[in-house]
Amino acid sequence: MTAAATRRSLPDLLAWMERLRQRGAVHHDDSQQCWQVLGHPEASTVLAEHTTFSSDVGGLAPRSAEIELFRRGNFLRSDPPEHRRLRGLASHAFTPRTVAGLAPHIADITSELLDATGDRGRIDLIDELAYPLPVIVIAELLGLPANDRPMFRRWADLMFDRAATNPDESLTRLAEANTRAIAPVVRDMNAYLLEHIRRARAHPGNDLTTRLVQAEIDGQRLVDEEIVGFVGLLLLAGHITTTATLGNTVLTLDQHPRAAAEVRADADLLPAVIEESLRLRTPFPRLLRQTSRPAQLGGADIPAGSMVAVWLAAANRDERVFPDPDRFDPHRSPNPHLAFGHGIHFCLGAPLARLEARIALGLLLARFRDIQVATDAPVEQRDPWTMVSLNKLPLDVRRR
Repeated sequence: MTAAATRRSLPDLLAWMERLRQRGAVHHDDSQQCWQVLGHPEASTVLAEHTTFSSDVGGLAPRSAEIELFRRGNFLRSDPPEHRRLRGLASHAFTPRTVAGLAPHIADITSELLDATGDRGRIDLIDELAYPLPVIVIAELLGLPANDRPMFRRWADLMFDRAATNPDESLTRLAEANTRAIAPVVRDMNAYLLEHIRRARAHPGNDLTTRLVQAEIDGQRLVDEEIVGFVGLLLLAGHITTTATLGNTVLTLDQHPRAAAEVRADADLLPAVIEESLRLRTPFPRLLRQTSRPAQLGGADIPAGSMVAVWLAAANRDERVFPDPDRFDPHRSPNPHLAFGHGIHFCLGAPLARLEARIALGLLLARFRDIQVATDAPVEQRDPWTMVSLNKLPLDVRRR
């Protein structure tokens, strides 16, 4: 059995979260030294009230030059007004209208990737579609060479596919271990992106990096070091969520053949199927916040300066909001899941991820009359405490 196959599974994470939930939707966890938030209304409140629950949790781990450089332009880890200033620079590139204009190109890339699989009856969804598709798209938007995508994948794997850690350790110790693990790859990524940004400044192109280099805010332009974390965040977040969503949705449909038959018969169900998959297999199960002042949440009094772990994966299975929460229901409506977050930090790339997933799944189902997860090859997954996603998804397929 491979090392990947022995990793903890999503059911392990769900069982662990259920044990936490039995202690209350909001409670203090002595082992992790933080407040655990597992309910949907409570999680929504934390994400919406950004002045009380700060996204700047940089003090959790020891400082390092590599991490600090990458954090400078990372608006996910900033609060207003810095967050508003940085996010506003890229928001126009990810509006639903702008993203919708990418649909024909996304369809062309998907068709080319599927064509490249030839007449084989076995494909790996992640290697041959779910990873390259969104990387090609986001690399083109940023003006990065798509041929560098093996390096981009190595970076993502090193940052989000670390060996399983003890989920009951303190957040501080986990953050320290994480900083040590990712510092080398962040150093490499910083150097690569700085070179790309300086090239864009010297030789402007028609891409988002050039627009960031040329943008003025209150009469001032961003310095190269500010743009590094910005472009790095867009590169990583711009593909890993789509990769996870595609893999998770295909795996879920394989586990629910009746729903798979329904969506084959009615392609209009695809968006709802994707949303329900996002709810049940939330790519990023947890977000961290820190209280900037005392807060009341779910009947608990949380002191200022407290670390707060918001379990999106648990909130998305809160029976107060989602009846029969463990059931995959492609007709679930409404479906107010929090997989893309909530409030000012709602995922900037959500429209793009949804569009890529819808187009890719639609063409995949149209291309193959039968799709089944292989039974003689392992499905390799990431550690679900870090990310609910797949590294390998071998499929047996039959063409039309």
